[in-house]
Amino acid sequence: MIGTVKVHLAPSNWHYKGMNLALLALCISIQTHKLMRIGCVKGLSMALRFPHISSMKGISMKKTFLPVLAKTLLGVVLATGLVGAFAQAKKEVTFAHQDMQLPLRVLMDAELEKATGYKINWRMFGGGGEVIKAMGSGDVQIGEVGSSPLATATSQGQDLRLVYILDDIAASDQLVSRNGAGINGWKDLVGKKVGTPFASTAHYSLMVGLRLEGIDAKSVNVMNLPPPAIAAAWERGDIDASFIWDPVLSKIKRNGKAIATSGDIGKKGYPTFDGLVVNAKWAAENRDFVVALIKAITKADADYRANAAKWTVGSPQVKAIAKWTKADEKDVPEAMAAFVFPDTAAQLSNAWLGGGAAGGAAKTLENSAKLWKEIGRITEVKPDYSVFVDSSYLRDALK
Repeated sequence: MIGTVKVHLAPSNWHYKGMNLALLALCISIQTHKLMRIGCVKGLSMALRFPHISSMKGISMKKTFLPVLAKTLLGVVLATGLVGAFAQAKKEVTFAHQDMQLPLRVLMDAELEKATGYKINWRMFGGGGEVIKAMGSGDVQIGEVGSSPLATATSQGQDLRLVYILDDIAASDQLVSRNGAGINGWKDLVGKKVGTPFASTAHYSLMVGLRLEGIDAKSVNVMNLPPPAIAAAWERGDIDASFIWDPVLSKIKRNGKAIATSGDIGKKGYPTFDGLVVNAKWAAENRDFVVALIKAITKADADYRANAAKWTVGSPQVKAIAKWTKADEKDVPEAMAAFVFPDTAAQLSNAWLGGGAAGGAAKTLENSAKLWKEIGRITEVKPDYSVFVDSSYLRDALK
């Protein structure tokens, strides 16, 4: 039988021998499958139905009621195991992940909860733009965000910190043309329909590519489509090309060909990355969690770098990645090979998290922000994006 005990304690400062009884009672004011099976619940419910019991004649708060209440509350909490539940509620986090095929996916079933001691609520999003919206609302405390949406969010005032480089996107975002669309190069995109998730790293690479090729972006019908919608539009023949990542990338390439990659754009001075991004205030208050999380991820990344040849179809690693990203197992090894996973030395160098305002991550954010401002997506470019980069969590993880 499922029951609910409702607590109606008026005084919020009832204490007995160091215990806050109102807080203890609140622990019991939750739904549970066990409460109605505990014999003391009926008596407890009766005792707690008197919000003004302190004024009842014949009852001494200090000598009679508080000691009894304390023992009763403790008995119920211990009997039902709610102490652990109450403590666990304090150690819970919502993590926004995407469908990139990364080593950390092998840790998501249980390993990260064991490593951090936190209950992790995994929520999957279709792109970094969706992740930053969720973080802005307060629903998400930590997530996977590409450099482009991170630049947008920080430029618009979100108090976020980049604490780890999950990947150098390199060639993992690709511009693909659909077979029969008559697109063999950048110039052929004029007048065509190109799908990409707006504010994503793929969108950024597309816009930079058009600029570098001297093509007016307004001459191309760039459509804002999340990854699943791109796959569906591709099958219907509604779009001619797409700048996108896996697992959708592998699916559309079965009826298309790659024209360019984000790696091509990066070599011309406009690299992109995916990062582990945290709410600054929350991370400061939960530093041990962030450090433990990064420590675990660095080990998974190192294992992949050292043993990539063993991450094959049928392996536990590939099965886990396919499960969390909804990818076909056979596509995972090739998709992962398109990324670069920087080691910790590279992460802390000027190429990524180091270097201050001139560091790689900060400059990438700045360049992204400048582009978005020029095309009207944001109104301000911050003077220094290194303030949104914090390598101290990684440094602590390596101690």
